[in-house]
Amino acid sequence: MAPHHEPGQFKPRDTIGLATKGTLILGGTGLFVSAVQNTLTKQNVGPFGVITRTGGTIATFAAMGGSYMFFRNAAANLREKDDSLNTMIGGFIAGGIMGTRFRTMPAVLGYGAGLAALLGVFDYTGGSLTGWTKDHSVDEVARKELLRSTHRRDVEDTLGDLGEGRGIRPDGYEDRRRARLTERYGVDFTNVERR
Repeated sequence: MAPHHEPGQFKPRDTIGLATKGTLILGGTGLFVSAVQNTLTKQNVGPFGVITRTGGTIATFAAMGGSYMFFRNAAANLREKDDSLNTMIGGFIAGGIMGTRFRTMPAVLGYGAGLAALLGVFDYTGGSLTGWTKDHSVDEVARKELLRSTHRRDVEDTLGDLGEGRGIRPDGYEDRRRARLTERYGVDFTNVERR
């Protein structure tokens, strides 16, 4: 995946090279998925069943990877922009290829639109599962210390909010408990030991 550039700094991409790379990467993933499918079959199909029985999975994955990278980068080169629309174009074509396995036009269009929306939103929101990229000029240790100092609370404040009991036993808890029981029930619990 190419990094995002400012609109005035677009650099053309090698569409064929990136499409070949995408084909090989997703083809390898398809080989893995095909091997898992071959392992989970009820009949003993042998080791070549990865190719002969579930080989369509490899072809589908490879075609999806190659077409996604080709159309994404070709759209970027034609539009001379690097934005989420390119990802959506590539995602639509790749999803359409995934939908061809069902042999209906609604499946082709549905899978295409679904994958285009998913990849487009993922790219638009930063292209990372961990959120927006962090500012690398800020020291991480100093940032975490700042977060700890601004969100730190005293134990007394926490106990005041939660209350005592239910496993929370701060200092002097037994004395306060005995005093409450004596006040409520009128029985002196000062000499009674807790089991």
